[in-house]
Amino acid sequence: MTFLLRYAVSTLALYVAAWAIDGISYGDQWWTLLIAGLVFTIVNSFVKPIVTVLSIPFIIVTLGIALFVINLAMLALTALLVADFTIDGFWTAVKGTVIVWAVNVVAEAIIGATRRREQPTSS
Repeated sequence: MTFLLRYAVSTLALYVAAWAIDGISYGDQWWTLLIAGLVFTIVNSFVKPIVTVLSIPFIIVTLGIALFVINLAMLALTALLVADFTIDGFWTAVKGTVIVWAVNVVAEAIIGATRRREQPTSS
């Protein structure tokens, strides 16, 4: 996915999480959501790969459950960095992480299906 596409999907995922869960909010201004989406995209593009590589032993020992914790940490870091984007508590962040993951899975399925349809077939 290109950066702009990842940004759009991340912003959509944060919007869905804020809409579905009472404890996640971007305030009253839509630009806060856009900034949170940008920060979340940057965090996932640059910070998450470093944390993932450093966490390989934990990922192996926990059979991949540590990856969920890393995703949760990226969402929490976004809330920490963006002033009006708030997450009220740990369990709210867990629910938000699941929703963000689900939106990304659906978006990847749609985008992947579209790309496969657009690729020329070799005969």
